[in-house]
Amino acid sequence: MKYVLAGLLGAAGTLGAAQADEWGYTGAGAPENWGQLSPEFAVCSTGTQQSPIDLTGAFESDGVAPELSFGVVSGLEAERNAHGVTYHVPSGAAHITLHGQSYDLLQFHFHAASEHHVDGESFPLEVHFVTANGGDLAVVGVLFETGEAHDTVDTLWSAIGEPGDREPLETRIDLTSMLPGEDSAWRYEGSLTTPPCSEVVSWTVFTTPLTVSEAQVEAFISAVGENARPPQPLHRRYVLLDD
Repeated sequence: MKYVLAGLLGAAGTLGAAQADEWGYTGAGAPENWGQLSPEFAVCSTGTQQSPIDLTGAFESDGVAPELSFGVVSGLEAERNAHGVTYHVPSGAAHITLHGQSYDLLQFHFHAASEHHVDGESFPLEVHFVTANGGDLAVVGVLFETGEAHDTVDTLWSAIGEPGDREPLETRIDLTSMLPGEDSAWRYEGSLTTPPCSEVVSWTVFTTPLTVSEAQVEAFISAVGENARPPQPLHRRYVLLDD
C-alpha cells in the first residue's frame, strides 16, 4: 500500500525519480502507452475500472456523497514534480466521511484540462482532493469553468516552483473556497488517474463547477503543462448521482 500511496501523492501521481521520466502526457510516454511502459503499469491498459470517465447516464441515489469537513488550514507545502504540483495538507487538518468512515485529507492537486468529462464535454481545470483511511482511498473532484478569477487559485499558483522544489505556503488557505455551494455529486468506483493506475479509488465529483479566469488556466499550463488523462471506458460499472 505504500507503493499505491506514493503513486497517488504526487500532483499527477509521481512515483519517484526512477520512474518519473518514463510516463507523461505527450509522445512515447503519453497515456495511451502507459500500460506498455512497465509491468507495474499494466493495469493502465488492461484494467476495467479505470479513471477518469465521462460522467453520463447516472442513476439517482440519495446519500452516496461524502460529508466534507474542510475549513481554513495552515502549514501547506507545495511540491513541484515532473507532472504537476502537489499541495500537501498537515495530518488531521481536514477530512471527509464516506460510508461512516473518516478519511484524512492528504493533499490536493490540479489537472488541466479536466480529467472527468460531463456528457462528453471537458472543463478547463479540475482539482482532486486525495483522502485516505488506512489502505482505503477516496478522491473528491471539483470542476472549474471559465469565468471570474478565483482568489485562492491565485494564491496557490504563486507557490509553484521549479521541478523538485517543496516549499511551505506562508498563507492560510480556506479549502471551502474550492468547494461548490451545492452538494449534488456523482459517485463511482475507479482508479488512480496516473501510473500505476491502481483500481483502488472511491470517486466523488461535484456536479456544480466553480470558475477560474482564462488567464489563470493559461498560467497553470504555462508553469506545468497540460496534465489530463483522457476518459476511460466505463465497462460494467455504473455512476450514481446524489442530487
